[in-house]
Order: sequence, then C-alpha cells, then structure tokens
Amino acid sequence: MTKYKNFSFYKKKTFIIAEIGNNHEGNYSLAKKLISKAAECDVDAVKFQTCIPENFISNLDPERIKKLKKVSFSQKQLVSLSNFAKKKKIIFFSTPLDLNSAKFLNKFCPIFKVASCDNNYYDLIDEICKYNKPLIISSGMADIKLLKKLEKKIFKKINNKKKFQLAFLHCVSSYPADATAVNLNSIKYMKNKLKKSIIGYSDHTKGIKTCIYAVAIGAKIIEKHFTINKKYSKNFDHHLSADPNEMKKMVQEIRYLEKIQGDEFKKINKDEKKNIKTLRRSFFYKKNIKKNKIIKNSDLIMLRPGIGISNEYKKLLVGKFLSKNVKKGSLVRFGDFK
Repeated sequence: MTKYKNFSFYKKKTFIIAEIGNNHEGNYSLAKKLISKAAECDVDAVKFQTCIPENFISNLDPERIKKLKKVSFSQKQLVSLSNFAKKKKIIFFSTPLDLNSAKFLNKFCPIFKVASCDNNYYDLIDEICKYNKPLIISSGMADIKLLKKLEKKIFKKINNKKKFQLAFLHCVSSYPADATAVNLNSIKYMKNKLKKSIIGYSDHTKGIKTCIYAVAIGAKIIEKHFTINKKYSKNFDHHLSADPNEMKKMVQEIRYLEKIQGDEFKKINKDEKKNIKTLRRSFFYKKNIKKNKIIKNSDLIMLRPGIGISNEYKKLLVGKFLSKNVKKGSLVRFGDFK
C-alpha cells in the first residue's frame, strides 16, 4: 500500500480499470493469471468484488448465496492477490458488498469503489468515508438528484476535503447494455452538475469502442470488465468483457486519443513555431519604384516566406515616402522609408 499512498486521479492520463469482478470464478490461479494479463495490457488497476454472501443476499435466495460462496476468496487469498498485483506494478482494489468486507479491505486497498447496486446504501458509504481514501461510485440506477445528494453528503463526512477525491462513473445497469441506452452525453452533463467530482465511465457494452468514445467526451476513469476468454463459461459477464487482446487495444487507443486531445488552450505549439517563417507571408514590392514616391496599396504584394513585415503592419507602409529606389520582388523593410 505504501507505493500508492499518494495516489491521485488528478492526472492527464485516463485511469483505466480492468474489472475482473468474479470472472475468476473462484479459481485462485486464474485470478493471478488475470492480474498478470491485465498488467501486460498496461491498465492502471485491477478490481475484484468482495463480500460475505450472507451479508449481501437474503436467505430467500439460497442458490445465489451458494454460488457466491463458490467464487469468494478467503481474506488470506485476497491479501495474497494484492501483493501479487504489487509485484506486477498494478493497483489492486476490490468493491466491498457489505460493511465487514469494507473494514477488511481498508487494511490494504488504496482505493474504494461502490457498485451501482449500493449507491443508495448510505451505511456502507458512510463507513467507507471514514477511511478518507479515493472513492469511486458507479451511477447505475441513479438520477442526478441522487448523485448530487451523494456528493454533498460525502463531502460533509470527509475531514480533509481539499485532498479527498470522489469520482462518479456514468453507468447503465444492463448486461449487456444496448448502444441506444448508453447515452454517453451523460458524462458531459455529470461534469457540469457534479463540480467537486471526477467523472468517468463504467462499461457494460460488448466491445471496446464505447470506452474509447467515452474518453473522447471527457471521461477521466474507464472501467471495463475483463476476462481471460469470452467463452470461458456460460456466465454472462464473460461475454460482455474484454479479453486480453481487446483490453490491450483499448488501452493503446485511449493513450493515442490522449495524445491527440492535448489541452483546452489554443496556442502556437513548438512545431508550428518552426514553420511560421516558411508558411506565413511578408510584404514584397510588386514593381520597380523610384525614390521619394509615396507607397500605395497596389505597390505591395504579400508572398511567402514570412521573413519580413507581416500584414498587421500594413498601415505603417501605405502612404509613406521611399528613401531609396526599390526593385520588383524585393522584400519590404521599414528602413526603406523616410
């Protein structure tokens, strides 16, 4: 954890999360392999899910509890996976789905994530706020009214408000999410309405295009489900996840997009400065003109290269007396005039 003590979302680089979730299906070796593959894809973090099944699902659904127990890792295994991720130089964190799991994860996770299903579970959010660590909240099944309420509530709970980092991820809780329902413009809307927070995108669509487009619109965090193989099992999550090849391509496309996006200023960059003299125009004489003649507009022509007097100084030339004879095609200089 020491390595990520000063972790920050406030960087030019998009923070990319490979959401492993339960795609390891309880197989510890596969979980390690997924972490290794995610690291090879150059993502910033891997994310799992942690819960005590009985504290997450009611006994009205014993089959669901049974399934969750099969895919749940022990505390010792989770700590071991976290240490393995550090060796791979990738951030490890996990979404707590109950209060006890949150308390346990606080011992070694540098970031916290609240799932869409729990963005109105205030006891869990209050508990996580005590840790004063970067917090990401998925916004599935929430409207802007709830998100604004959450932002206000969370910042009231935090002691060090200046350093605290809160992020909301635009998310559609549908598996897979249809393209017509994704509504990426919500990212711009959320950025405008949630001024204290970072806005990102959690994806449930098939493929990687939507994540790339989300970054183009302004998402600063991307969370994409990750699997070793889309056909690993019949579990629906594998089918909408990115495999290693897709994830690597997605990261590469996002990093390229960041390069071409630049910043929000309009200025002359260093490469343009090298070309200014070649590409701009200067005033040249359009014909031979005798000494003591008054220069008219028709006596001048603007041509490349831009090594002389530029257009904004035209009023300093027209109407002036020549102090010497000038030839057609010669460069106009201020020293030519009385």
